[in-house]
Amino acid sequence: MENLGCPAEGRRWVWDVGVVVVVGVLTGLTIVGRLSDAGQPRRVLLDVSVGVISTGLMVVVGRRPVVGALGLAALVVVSPAATPASTATTMGIALQLPQRTAIAITAVQVAAHLAQGAWRPIGNLPYLWFAVLAVAVHAAMLGWGLWTQARRQLVESLLERARRAEAEQGRRVAEARTLERTKMAREMHDVLAHRLSLLATYAGALEYRPDSSPEKLARAAGVIRVGVHQALDELRAVISVLRDDEVPEGPGGRPQPTYQDVESLVAESRAAGTTVAYDDQVVDPTSLPPATGRTAYRVVQEGLTNARKHAAGHPVTVSLTGAPGAGLRIRLTNPASNGVPIAPGSGTGLVGLTERVQLAGGTLDHEREPGGGFRLEASLPWPA
Repeated sequence: MENLGCPAEGRRWVWDVGVVVVVGVLTGLTIVGRLSDAGQPRRVLLDVSVGVISTGLMVVVGRRPVVGALGLAALVVVSPAATPASTATTMGIALQLPQRTAIAITAVQVAAHLAQGAWRPIGNLPYLWFAVLAVAVHAAMLGWGLWTQARRQLVESLLERARRAEAEQGRRVAEARTLERTKMAREMHDVLAHRLSLLATYAGALEYRPDSSPEKLARAAGVIRVGVHQALDELRAVISVLRDDEVPEGPGGRPQPTYQDVESLVAESRAAGTTVAYDDQVVDPTSLPPATGRTAYRVVQEGLTNARKHAAGHPVTVSLTGAPGAGLRIRLTNPASNGVPIAPGSGTGLVGLTERVQLAGGTLDHEREPGGGFRLEASLPWPA
Protein backbone atom coordinates (compact mmCIF):
# COMPACT_ATOMS: atom_id res chain seq x y z
CA MET A 1 0.00 0.00 0.00
CA GLU A 2 1.25 3.46 -0.87
CA ASN A 3 0.44 4.91 2.55
CA LEU A 4 2.51 2.29 4.29
CA GLY A 5 5.54 2.98 2.10
CA CYS A 6 6.04 0.11 -0.32
CA PRO A 7 9.82 -0.43 -0.75
CA ALA A 8 9.68 -1.10 -4.49
CA GLU A 9 7.13 -0.65 -7.26
CA GLY A 10 7.65 -4.16 -8.63
CA ARG A 11 7.00 -5.74 -5.21
CA ARG A 12 4.02 -3.62 -4.18
CA TRP A 13 1.48 -6.42 -4.37
CA VAL A 14 3.66 -8.58 -2.11
CA TRP A 15 3.86 -5.71 0.35
CA ASP A 16 0.08 -5.15 0.23
CA VAL A 17 -0.69 -8.80 0.83
CA GLY A 18 1.83 -8.95 3.67
CA VAL A 19 0.30 -5.92 5.42
CA VAL A 20 -3.23 -7.32 5.08
CA VAL A 21 -2.13 -10.71 6.42
CA VAL A 22 -0.39 -9.17 9.43
CA VAL A 23 -3.36 -6.93 10.21
CA GLY A 24 -5.70 -9.90 9.82
CA VAL A 25 -3.67 -11.99 12.24
CA LEU A 26 -3.54 -9.19 14.82
CA THR A 27 -7.28 -8.64 14.40
CA GLY A 28 -7.93 -12.34 15.06
CA LEU A 29 -5.75 -12.27 18.17
CA THR A 30 -7.61 -9.16 19.39
CA ILE A 31 -10.97 -10.90 18.98
CA VAL A 32 -9.72 -14.03 20.79
CA GLY A 33 -8.29 -11.90 23.58
CA ARG A 34 -11.60 -10.12 24.12
CA LEU A 35 -13.44 -13.46 24.16
CA SER A 36 -11.18 -14.59 27.00
CA ASP A 37 -12.16 -11.51 29.06
CA ALA A 38 -14.77 -12.96 31.41
CA GLY A 39 -15.80 -9.54 32.64
CA GLN A 40 -17.12 -8.46 29.25
CA PRO A 41 -20.19 -9.61 27.32
CA ARG A 42 -19.40 -11.61 24.23
CA ARG A 43 -20.12 -9.88 20.92
CA VAL A 44 -18.55 -12.45 18.63
CA LEU A 45 -20.61 -11.67 15.55
CA LEU A 46 -20.03 -7.91 15.89
CA ASP A 47 -16.30 -8.28 16.48
CA VAL A 48 -15.80 -10.71 13.61
CA SER A 49 -17.80 -8.53 11.24
CA VAL A 50 -15.87 -5.41 12.24
CA GLY A 51 -12.58 -7.32 11.96
CA VAL A 52 -13.32 -8.45 8.41
CA ILE A 53 -14.52 -5.00 7.31
CA SER A 54 -11.57 -3.18 8.90
CA THR A 55 -9.08 -5.56 7.31
CA GLY A 56 -10.74 -5.03 3.95
CA LEU A 57 -10.59 -1.25 4.41
CA MET A 58 -6.79 -1.47 4.35
CA VAL A 59 -7.06 -1.67 0.56
CA VAL A 60 -9.16 1.50 0.52
CA VAL A 61 -6.65 3.27 2.74
CA GLY A 62 -3.96 2.69 0.12
CA ARG A 63 -5.92 4.70 -2.45
CA ARG A 64 -8.01 7.10 -0.35
CA PRO A 65 -6.21 7.44 2.97
CA VAL A 66 -8.43 10.09 4.54
CA VAL A 67 -11.70 8.28 3.79
CA GLY A 68 -10.27 4.91 4.83
CA ALA A 69 -8.83 6.29 8.09
CA LEU A 70 -12.10 7.97 9.08
CA GLY A 71 -14.02 4.78 8.30
CA LEU A 72 -11.67 2.77 10.51
CA ALA A 73 -12.07 5.35 13.29
CA ALA A 74 -15.82 4.82 13.17
CA LEU A 75 -15.33 1.04 13.38
CA VAL A 76 -12.95 1.45 16.34
CA VAL A 77 -15.76 3.05 18.34
CA VAL A 78 -17.91 -0.04 17.71
CA SER A 79 -15.38 -2.81 18.31
CA PRO A 80 -11.73 -3.30 19.38
CA ALA A 81 -11.37 -5.64 16.39
CA ALA A 82 -10.67 -2.54 14.26
CA THR A 83 -7.75 -1.45 16.46
CA PRO A 84 -4.93 -3.22 14.52
CA ALA A 85 -6.08 -1.81 11.17
CA SER A 86 -6.61 1.65 12.67
CA THR A 87 -3.18 1.70 14.31
CA ALA A 88 -1.48 0.60 11.08
CA THR A 89 -3.37 3.34 9.24
CA THR A 90 -1.96 5.92 11.65
CA MET A 91 1.51 4.93 10.53
CA GLY A 92 0.44 4.96 6.88
CA ILE A 93 -1.07 8.44 6.87
CA ALA A 94 1.99 9.80 8.71
CA LEU A 95 4.18 8.36 5.94
CA GLN A 96 2.08 9.77 3.11
CA LEU A 97 -0.04 12.79 4.05
CA PRO A 98 1.01 16.33 5.02
CA GLN A 99 1.81 16.91 8.67
CA ARG A 100 -1.34 18.83 9.61
CA THR A 101 -3.64 16.33 7.94
CA ALA A 102 -1.84 13.40 9.56
CA ILE A 103 -2.08 15.00 13.02
CA ALA A 104 -5.80 15.74 12.58
CA ILE A 105 -6.62 12.19 11.51
CA THR A 106 -4.51 10.75 14.33
CA ALA A 107 -6.46 12.90 16.80
CA VAL A 108 -9.68 11.41 15.43
CA GLN A 109 -8.22 7.91 15.84
CA VAL A 110 -7.27 8.63 19.46
CA ALA A 111 -10.74 10.01 20.20
CA ALA A 112 -12.30 6.88 18.69
CA HIS A 113 -10.16 4.65 20.92
CA LEU A 114 -11.07 6.70 23.99
CA ALA A 115 -14.74 6.28 23.13
CA GLN A 116 -14.21 2.55 22.67
CA GLY A 117 -12.45 2.29 26.04
CA ALA A 118 -15.40 3.98 27.75
CA TRP A 119 -17.93 1.67 26.07
CA ARG A 120 -16.00 -1.59 26.08
CA PRO A 121 -13.27 -1.32 28.73
CA ILE A 122 -10.60 -3.96 29.27
CA GLY A 123 -11.29 -5.93 32.44
CA ASN A 124 -8.27 -5.30 34.67
CA LEU A 125 -6.98 -2.11 32.95
CA PRO A 126 -8.13 1.21 34.42
CA TYR A 127 -9.54 3.67 31.89
CA LEU A 128 -6.86 6.25 32.67
CA TRP A 129 -4.06 3.83 31.78
CA PHE A 130 -5.97 2.78 28.68
CA ALA A 131 -6.17 6.42 27.60
CA VAL A 132 -2.44 6.96 28.28
CA LEU A 133 -1.55 3.86 26.23
CA ALA A 134 -3.81 4.90 23.37
CA VAL A 135 -2.30 8.39 23.19
CA ALA A 136 1.29 7.11 23.58
CA VAL A 137 0.96 4.43 20.89
CA HIS A 138 -0.65 6.76 18.37
CA ALA A 139 1.86 9.55 19.12
CA ALA A 140 4.75 7.13 18.61
CA MET A 141 3.31 5.85 15.32
CA LEU A 142 2.63 9.41 14.14
CA GLY A 143 6.09 10.66 15.10
CA TRP A 144 7.84 7.71 13.48
CA GLY A 145 5.86 8.10 10.27
CA LEU A 146 6.39 11.87 10.04
CA TRP A 147 10.13 11.49 10.72
CA THR A 148 10.41 8.79 8.05
CA GLN A 149 8.49 10.95 5.56
CA ALA A 150 10.69 13.99 6.30
CA ARG A 151 13.84 11.91 5.94
CA ARG A 152 12.65 10.46 2.64
CA GLN A 153 11.81 13.93 1.32
CA LEU A 154 15.20 15.20 2.43
CA VAL A 155 16.99 12.37 0.64
CA GLU A 156 14.93 12.95 -2.51
CA SER A 157 15.66 16.68 -2.32
CA LEU A 158 19.38 16.05 -1.97
CA LEU A 159 19.33 13.61 -4.88
CA GLU A 160 17.44 16.12 -7.01
CA ARG A 161 19.91 18.85 -6.10
CA ALA A 162 22.77 16.54 -6.97
CA ARG A 163 21.19 15.76 -10.34
CA ARG A 164 20.64 19.45 -11.02
CA ALA A 165 24.18 20.30 -9.99
CA GLU A 166 25.53 17.60 -12.28
CA ALA A 167 23.37 18.79 -15.16
CA GLU A 168 24.39 22.41 -14.49
CA GLN A 169 28.05 21.42 -14.41
CA GLY A 170 27.65 19.57 -17.71
CA ARG A 171 25.94 22.60 -19.21
CA ARG A 172 28.69 24.93 -18.02
CA VAL A 173 31.37 22.64 -19.43
CA ALA A 174 29.54 22.49 -22.76
CA GLU A 175 29.14 26.28 -22.83
CA ALA A 176 32.80 26.79 -21.98
CA ARG A 177 33.81 24.36 -24.71
CA THR A 178 31.55 26.10 -27.22
CA LEU A 179 32.97 29.47 -26.22
CA GLU A 180 36.51 28.22 -26.64
CA ARG A 181 35.70 26.76 -30.04
CA THR A 182 34.12 30.05 -31.06
CA LYS A 183 37.29 31.86 -30.05
CA MET A 184 39.33 29.31 -31.99
CA ALA A 185 37.16 29.73 -35.07
CA ARG A 186 37.59 33.51 -34.89
CA GLU A 187 41.34 33.14 -34.58
CA MET A 188 41.43 30.76 -37.53
CA HIS A 189 39.30 33.11 -39.63
CA ASP A 190 41.84 35.88 -39.07
CA VAL A 191 44.81 33.63 -39.79
CA LEU A 192 43.36 32.00 -42.91
CA ALA A 193 42.07 35.28 -44.32
CA HIS A 194 45.49 36.83 -43.91
CA ARG A 195 47.26 33.82 -45.42
CA LEU A 196 44.94 33.49 -48.41
CA SER A 197 45.05 37.19 -49.18
CA LEU A 198 48.85 36.94 -49.38
CA LEU A 199 48.53 34.01 -51.78
CA ALA A 200 46.05 35.96 -53.90
CA THR A 201 48.48 38.87 -54.05
CA TYR A 202 51.36 36.68 -55.27
CA ALA A 203 49.08 34.87 -57.74
CA GLY A 204 47.92 38.23 -59.09
CA ALA A 205 51.52 39.30 -59.59
CA LEU A 206 52.21 36.15 -61.61
CA GLU A 207 49.10 36.74 -63.69
CA TYR A 208 49.77 40.36 -64.54
CA ARG A 209 53.58 40.17 -64.86
CA PRO A 210 54.21 37.10 -67.02
CA ASP A 211 57.26 38.87 -68.45
CA SER A 212 59.12 38.74 -65.13
CA SER A 213 62.47 37.03 -65.01
CA PRO A 214 62.51 33.24 -64.36
CA GLU A 215 64.14 33.89 -60.97
CA LYS A 216 61.30 36.17 -59.84
CA LEU A 217 58.66 33.78 -61.16
CA ALA A 218 60.32 30.87 -59.38
CA ARG A 219 60.57 32.89 -56.16
CA ALA A 220 56.90 33.89 -56.34
CA ALA A 221 55.87 30.29 -57.09
CA GLY A 222 57.91 29.15 -54.08
CA VAL A 223 56.18 31.67 -51.83
CA ILE A 224 52.80 30.47 -53.09
CA ARG A 225 53.75 26.85 -52.48
CA VAL A 226 54.86 27.58 -48.91
CA GLY A 227 51.76 29.68 -48.33
CA VAL A 228 49.49 26.88 -49.56
CA HIS A 229 51.14 24.44 -47.17
CA GLN A 230 50.73 26.89 -44.31
CA ALA A 231 47.09 27.47 -45.21
CA LEU A 232 46.49 23.70 -45.28
CA ASP A 233 48.11 23.40 -41.87
CA GLU A 234 45.80 26.08 -40.53
CA LEU A 235 42.79 24.37 -42.10
CA ARG A 236 43.75 21.06 -40.51
CA ALA A 237 43.98 22.88 -37.18
CA VAL A 238 40.40 24.13 -37.63
CA ILE A 239 39.16 20.62 -38.40
CA SER A 240 40.96 19.20 -35.37
CA VAL A 241 39.32 21.82 -33.16
CA LEU A 242 35.88 20.88 -34.45
CA ARG A 243 36.53 17.16 -33.96
CA ASP A 244 38.33 17.08 -30.62
CA ASP A 245 36.63 17.49 -27.27
CA GLU A 246 39.71 19.13 -25.82
CA VAL A 247 40.44 22.56 -27.27
CA PRO A 248 44.09 23.71 -27.40
CA GLU A 249 45.12 27.18 -26.32
CA GLY A 250 45.93 28.60 -29.74
CA PRO A 251 45.11 27.74 -33.36
CA GLY A 252 46.34 24.21 -33.87
CA GLY A 253 48.11 24.43 -30.49
CA ARG A 254 50.39 27.21 -31.78
CA PRO A 255 51.48 30.10 -29.54
CA GLN A 256 49.22 33.14 -29.66
CA PRO A 257 50.63 36.26 -31.39
CA THR A 258 51.87 39.21 -29.33
CA TYR A 259 52.42 42.88 -29.93
CA GLN A 260 56.04 42.18 -30.85
CA ASP A 261 54.77 40.17 -33.85
CA VAL A 262 53.11 43.21 -35.43
CA GLU A 263 56.38 44.30 -37.05
CA SER A 264 56.87 40.88 -38.68
CA LEU A 265 53.27 41.06 -39.89
CA VAL A 266 54.03 44.35 -41.62
CA ALA A 267 57.22 42.90 -43.08
CA GLU A 268 55.27 39.96 -44.47
CA SER A 269 52.83 42.33 -46.22
CA ARG A 270 55.73 44.33 -47.66
CA ALA A 271 57.29 41.14 -48.98
CA ALA A 272 54.01 40.42 -50.77
CA GLY A 273 54.30 43.73 -52.61
CA THR A 274 52.16 46.01 -50.45
CA THR A 275 53.62 49.40 -49.64
CA VAL A 276 53.20 49.85 -45.89
CA ALA A 277 54.09 53.03 -44.04
CA TYR A 278 54.65 51.78 -40.50
CA ASP A 279 54.85 54.26 -37.61
CA ASP A 280 55.25 52.76 -34.13
CA GLN A 281 55.39 55.36 -31.35
CA VAL A 282 54.28 53.10 -28.49
CA VAL A 283 56.10 53.79 -25.22
CA ASP A 284 57.41 50.71 -23.39
CA PRO A 285 55.54 48.06 -25.43
CA THR A 286 56.95 45.28 -23.20
CA SER A 287 54.58 46.34 -20.41
CA LEU A 288 51.55 45.96 -22.65
CA PRO A 289 49.16 43.25 -21.32
CA PRO A 290 49.32 40.07 -23.45
CA ALA A 291 45.59 40.16 -24.24
CA THR A 292 45.80 43.77 -25.40
CA GLY A 293 48.88 43.00 -27.53
CA ARG A 294 47.12 40.04 -29.11
CA THR A 295 44.07 42.17 -29.90
CA ALA A 296 46.29 44.87 -31.42
CA TYR A 297 47.94 42.25 -33.62
CA ARG A 298 44.53 41.07 -34.87
CA VAL A 299 43.43 44.63 -35.63
CA VAL A 300 46.53 45.28 -37.76
CA GLN A 301 46.19 41.87 -39.40
CA GLU A 302 42.55 42.45 -40.35
CA GLY A 303 43.35 45.94 -41.66
CA LEU A 304 46.21 44.71 -43.86
CA THR A 305 44.14 41.76 -45.10
CA ASN A 306 41.25 44.02 -46.10
CA ALA A 307 43.63 46.43 -47.80
CA ARG A 308 45.09 43.60 -49.91
CA LYS A 309 41.62 42.35 -50.79
CA HIS A 310 39.93 45.61 -51.67
CA ALA A 311 42.77 48.00 -52.49
CA ALA A 312 45.47 45.82 -53.98
CA GLY A 313 48.53 47.74 -55.13
CA HIS A 314 47.75 50.80 -53.02
CA PRO A 315 49.82 51.92 -50.04
CA VAL A 316 48.67 51.33 -46.47
CA THR A 317 49.48 53.50 -43.49
CA VAL A 318 49.77 51.82 -40.07
CA SER A 319 50.13 54.04 -37.02
CA LEU A 320 50.39 52.91 -33.40
CA THR A 321 50.61 55.24 -30.41
CA GLY A 322 50.16 54.78 -26.70
CA ALA A 323 51.67 54.47 -23.26
CA PRO A 324 50.81 52.87 -19.90
CA GLY A 325 47.80 54.63 -18.44
CA ALA A 326 47.02 56.45 -21.71
CA GLY A 327 45.81 53.44 -23.70
CA LEU A 328 46.80 52.06 -27.09
CA ARG A 329 45.59 53.62 -30.33
CA ILE A 330 45.79 51.87 -33.70
CA ARG A 331 45.02 53.53 -37.01
CA LEU A 332 45.14 52.03 -40.52
CA THR A 333 44.24 53.95 -43.67
CA ASN A 334 44.37 53.14 -47.35
CA PRO A 335 43.05 54.86 -50.49
CA ALA A 336 40.14 53.50 -52.43
CA SER A 337 40.68 50.97 -55.18
CA ASN A 338 39.51 51.42 -58.75
CA GLY A 339 39.52 47.72 -59.54
CA VAL A 340 37.77 44.53 -58.52
CA PRO A 341 38.75 42.96 -55.17
CA ILE A 342 41.28 40.15 -55.59
CA ALA A 343 39.29 37.99 -53.17
CA PRO A 344 35.64 38.13 -52.09
CA GLY A 345 34.97 39.25 -48.54
CA SER A 346 32.67 37.38 -46.16
CA GLY A 347 31.53 40.55 -44.42
CA THR A 348 32.12 39.01 -41.00
CA GLY A 349 35.76 39.95 -40.43
CA LEU A 350 35.06 43.44 -39.10
CA VAL A 351 32.07 42.18 -37.15
CA GLY A 352 34.19 39.61 -35.35
CA LEU A 353 36.97 42.16 -34.88
CA THR A 354 34.54 44.62 -33.30
CA GLU A 355 33.41 41.95 -30.85
CA ARG A 356 37.01 41.05 -30.05
CA VAL A 357 37.93 44.68 -29.34
CA GLN A 358 34.84 45.20 -27.18
CA LEU A 359 35.64 42.09 -25.16
CA ALA A 360 39.09 43.59 -24.56
CA GLY A 361 37.41 46.73 -23.19
CA GLY A 362 38.15 48.91 -26.22
CA THR A 363 36.33 50.48 -29.15
CA LEU A 364 36.60 50.00 -32.90
CA ASP A 365 35.65 52.47 -35.59
CA HIS A 366 35.78 51.91 -39.35
CA GLU A 367 34.38 53.97 -42.21
CA ARG A 368 34.95 55.14 -45.73
CA GLU A 369 36.51 58.56 -45.86
CA PRO A 370 35.22 61.40 -48.08
CA GLY A 371 37.98 60.89 -50.62
CA GLY A 372 37.03 57.25 -51.10
CA GLY A 373 39.64 55.77 -48.81
CA PHE A 374 39.06 53.53 -45.84
CA ARG A 375 39.94 54.07 -42.18
CA LEU A 376 40.18 51.48 -39.43
CA GLU A 377 40.81 52.80 -35.94
CA ALA A 378 40.87 51.03 -32.55
CA SER A 379 41.40 52.19 -28.99
CA LEU A 380 42.44 49.65 -26.35
CA PRO A 381 42.86 50.11 -22.59
CA TRP A 382 46.36 50.00 -21.15
CA PRO A 383 46.52 50.24 -17.35
CA ALA A 384 49.33 52.25 -15.81
